[in-house]
Amino acid sequence: MSKKTHQQQLAARKARRQAEREAERRRQRRNLAITITSVVAVIVVIVGVFIVVGTGGDDSPAASPSELPASAGPDNKPKSIPTAVAAAPKRATPLPAEVTCTYKKGTEAASKKVNPPADGKTKASGTSNVSLNTSIGDLQLTLDSSLAPCAVKNFLSLVGQKYYDNTKCHRLTVGEGLQVLQCGDPTGSGSGGPGYSFADEVFPTLKYGRGTLAMANSGPNTNGSQFFIVYGDGSGLSPDYTAFGTIDEPSLKLIDKVAEAGVTPQNGPTDGAPITPVNIKTATAAA
Repeated sequence: MSKKTHQQQLAARKARRQAEREAERRRQRRNLAITITSVVAVIVVIVGVFIVVGTGGDDSPAASPSELPASAGPDNKPKSIPTAVAAAPKRATPLPAEVTCTYKKGTEAASKKVNPPADGKTKASGTSNVSLNTSIGDLQLTLDSSLAPCAVKNFLSLVGQKYYDNTKCHRLTVGEGLQVLQCGDPTGSGSGGPGYSFADEVFPTLKYGRGTLAMANSGPNTNGSQFFIVYGDGSGLSPDYTAFGTIDEPSLKLIDKVAEAGVTPQNGPTDGAPITPVNIKTATAAA
């Protein structure tokens, strides 16, 4: 083997290692994007309770969340889940009648073949209904364009292209302050996306309560396809995640059961894959 060939092989191996490390960093950034803001909240409330994110469900009867004692379950299950659905998020100052949406191509390839929505003016009013037919039952979403018109346009585009069909919700958090089910990555790894991104549509008074639907991200203006459903307590989240709709109460009760079944710990005892799988078979927008 020539010296030049040997050097080329060394360079190729080094490039592969760097690419693998960068892929792992991206996965960790996306997984931690939601939880990072809860760290401060944990410090504040650690004397009384630990903050987590979660959802759950199985086919067997279970006590309702309000009936579970505060000490119920191991760390990989929620000790309690709020039962009251939060008021839908609302902007204090309405958006203009139309906004301009831009979807920028990223450096990462799409996890599943898909086209970005067209750039341009988008109406900032009206609602759209989407049904997720999943392994735990149908989840009914209401998308609100007055909150985040670009996120709604993106979500409907992905639904229309069947991007979410045959994917799984890869992440569940079950601690107080952060109780969410995260979906939207066809790879199921937590690092996959559509190969493009769009800007945040947030506002300072944004709060996340039981029933809020929001975009996951790996930093400012990195929205893509991953989203999360707040099924319980979202008080540990800062207003950095684009809320673009809500999920109805019967759907939340299905997710409660998933949360009660617990998680397989991955990012700590309260954060990981749901023990009860939540697989999205099809996503359909109402005509």
